[in-house]
Amino acid sequence: MNESTDPPVATAAGRVRGRWENGVRVFRGIPFAQPPTGPLRFAAPRPPEAWPGVREAFTFGPPPPQEPWGPAPAPGDRPAGDDWLTVNVWTPAPDPAARRPVLVWIYGGAYKVGSADDPGYDGGRLARDGDLVVVTFNHRVGIEGFALIDGAPANRGLLDQVAALEWVRDNIAAFGGDPDRVTVCGESAGAGSIAALLAMPRAAGLFRRAITQSVPGTYFSAELAADIAGVLAAELGLRPTVADLARVDPRTLPEAGATLSAKMTQYGDRWGPVAFTPTPFSPVVDGDVLPVVPWAALAAGSARDIELIAGHTRDEYRLFLAMAGLLGPIPEEQAAATLRLFGPGPDPAAAYRVAYPGAPAERLFELVQSDWLFRMPSLRLAQAHIQGGGRAHVYELTLTAPGNGGALGACHGLDVPLTFGVYTGFGATLIGPEATPEVEAASAALRAAWSRFAATGDPGWPAYDAEQRLTWLLDAQPSTAPYPEEQSRRLWQDHAFAALPLRATV
Repeated sequence: MNESTDPPVATAAGRVRGRWENGVRVFRGIPFAQPPTGPLRFAAPRPPEAWPGVREAFTFGPPPPQEPWGPAPAPGDRPAGDDWLTVNVWTPAPDPAARRPVLVWIYGGAYKVGSADDPGYDGGRLARDGDLVVVTFNHRVGIEGFALIDGAPANRGLLDQVAALEWVRDNIAAFGGDPDRVTVCGESAGAGSIAALLAMPRAAGLFRRAITQSVPGTYFSAELAADIAGVLAAELGLRPTVADLARVDPRTLPEAGATLSAKMTQYGDRWGPVAFTPTPFSPVVDGDVLPVVPWAALAAGSARDIELIAGHTRDEYRLFLAMAGLLGPIPEEQAAATLRLFGPGPDPAAAYRVAYPGAPAERLFELVQSDWLFRMPSLRLAQAHIQGGGRAHVYELTLTAPGNGGALGACHGLDVPLTFGVYTGFGATLIGPEATPEVEAASAALRAAWSRFAATGDPGWPAYDAEQRLTWLLDAQPSTAPYPEEQSRRLWQDHAFAALPLRATV
């Protein structure tokens, strides 16, 4: 069927026409909210205005303003405009009677970059092979989405996500999806966003299942977020208020974030470990949009009716070490200082050396940062969910990334190309010029598990519990075994993940 005769699909705001591509019908750039510019700058998202006739949903909406990250797109590669808040749908058939499970992807990017037009997020293969309706969308990032600004609601990026999920609830049946079987899935900051959604009253009832791939443990207290916002605005000679920041073009505002990202270590005395991460942005525990940190909310039963998969990669932080040129030997003094900064307990340097006897300094340096930022927050999210009466499945990705001669191990982000079965862009850096049979096997296993979970709530391996701690080890030949990072689990078992504070200064 060609585009001109393909029947349109009706949404609440108007009719849209997609295209058939490789066996699935694709709709791109459908507004789920009004452009957050002009009077709506830094406001909570508002429902989209209706349009007459049929909207051709053939191209992605423009990405939200963000810091430069990676290779710059070629001129003309990305659409221009202010309509940042759009959704995209891949469906085997837009038949309202089909009632297929729906998987909604939330991108990562350190809460400061990311957009759904990234070629690595093409949902065609996942939708076709998994018989799913796949949805991606844009949300505000960086200062627009996560800075704590006087006169604006906190966590605007999370509010965008809620609005996108409300759009799914109200419209996805027309695309062949089942609004009662919505699974949210995301990696890194996307996973951290999902953890926040599990704790947010505004998101209650919008999804039935959740998959969190490498949850970051960073959630800011209001005091810390306010101090960071003050420094961000000062980079422009402004105050962190709507009145001041709305005067700055949204496309140039990210420059302040980029400037601060490059010199965050100067604020280590005030911001603590956050100053040594790649980003000055995270969800803010403001007491309203996000009442408490996800671990406390889940342990209290906030999401006990939602089925959860939580997991991480084996070598999470190695990617960041490679990006910083720190792969290789590390001085003992540097390793000890990093252990003290990020590790749990009164003497984390000694505790890690006891737990990992004989490990060289560079191994401990990597381990504690992997544990603090991703591995232990992910595991503890599952444990908190179980404590609150929910069911959780845990996994660890153990496949070694074949790119870069295998030096990156099972690093952060490797699960993204495996999730979509798409190996372009950043995925090509991890995978290499083409996918190996081992990569394809691991990707097929992951996509099958995620599709089965979205359809039934059972990913194919047992739920995690405190006794057996059974974990799915994702490799070319997946297996199930007790949680493999036992030394780190024990080191962190008494640590309470809380909103990160603003440190007292003299």
